[in-house]
Formats: sequence, C-alpha cells, structure tokens
Amino acid sequence: MPNKKSAAKELRKAVKRSAANKKAVNKLKDSVKTSLKQIKAGDKQAKIDYSKTIKAIDKATKKGVIKKNTASRKKSSLMKKINALK
Repeated sequence: MPNKKSAAKELRKAVKRSAANKKAVNKLKDSVKTSLKQIKAGDKQAKIDYSKTIKAIDKATKKGVIKKNTASRKKSSLMKKINALK
C-alpha cells in the first residue's frame, strides 16, 4: 500500500493503464488467432478479415502495447501465409 497521496494516485493510474493494455493485447491475440485459424482451414474469408487483424496490430503499436518491429513481423508473417493460400 502506498504511503503518500501521489503514490496512491500513481497506483490508480497504473491499474487503469494495465487494464487498457491488457484489453488491447487480448484483442490483438484474438484477431491473430482467428486469422491463423482461417488460413489453416484454407478459408477465402481470411483475405477479407486480414484488414481487421492489421488494424488491431496497428492500434496496439500506436498505443505502445507492442513494438514497431514486432508489429511489422506479425503483419509480414500473416501476409506470407495469406499469399500462400492461392
């Protein structure tokens, strides 16, 4: 437990931030998993849903939840798999 008023406020802020980050990470993971399942099944819908996954990755990057290079790597990996569907 924090002893000072400012420390208590920082703790409240940290709790809010971690909740927001967790929400963004979960959305990102769900989106990527869904895309990978569609790709594995050979579903043509995967190409359409790819844009939603990219949007989730970009939002997580913008919020600072994941790093820029990680986002690029995830996008590249997904795109390679989608292009292999043809």
